[in-house]
Amino acid sequence: MTAYFKSDRGKVRPINEDAGGVFKHPSGQLLTVIADGMGGHNAGDVASQMAISQLHKRWDETSTFSSIEDAQSWLQQTIQEANQEILAYSNENEDCEGMGTTLTAAVILNREVAVGHIGDSRLYTVNREQIVQQTEDHSFVHELVRSGQLTIEEAEVHPKKNVLTQAVGTEESLNVQLLSFSLEADESYLFLCTDGLSNKVSEEEIQEIILQDLGHEEKLEKLIQLANDRGGEDNISLVLWVDDGDEEGVSTC
Repeated sequence: MTAYFKSDRGKVRPINEDAGGVFKHPSGQLLTVIADGMGGHNAGDVASQMAISQLHKRWDETSTFSSIEDAQSWLQQTIQEANQEILAYSNENEDCEGMGTTLTAAVILNREVAVGHIGDSRLYTVNREQIVQQTEDHSFVHELVRSGQLTIEEAEVHPKKNVLTQAVGTEESLNVQLLSFSLEADESYLFLCTDGLSNKVSEEEIQEIILQDLGHEEKLEKLIQLANDRGGEDNISLVLWVDDGDEEGVSTC
């Protein structure tokens, strides 16, 4: 089992405010995570990097998880810690006032997955039959869709599409979405992405490219290129986990 991470600045933004990575525990268990920073005076990159660093540090300090419930509890606690750290830093540094970040993290124990999520980055499961968004967007337009005030099609072009209802580091109170599931034998892929991809590339296109007979890193490069070809106004970050029969590994670029 192997995970791949790639991030691209896009064609418009002066810096990359996304961050992420895949981190292998000495036990072989794997953490995959992405974050999309925003706010402050170009301090989004500070928030996203702080979130990733906090999870990576705590991951290295943590012993092996004996159950998926333990992994969920760890995600809940560690994301809350990252929230407090970023909030305190922004309060102490005027240039970073108002910064925050999305955060989507998955702990993979064999074929068991625990997820902690805040914001509008996404985690999908992908197989030959379907692609399923497992996380829920914490966004203004998603709330309108849930309440029946907007259709999904209307939400895609709404002027407040990018307004978040929750982000790490912006409020004391944080309601982390926690979920867990088992991957079936034919569900070989987990896919995480920031909205620099999901705003430009449809779920059907994501599924099609992931299932193509290409190298896994080449698939990520192809998705990034497609988003850039369609404007590339935002940073683009992707994680792909695949059960390829090999021992768990890590590829970061």
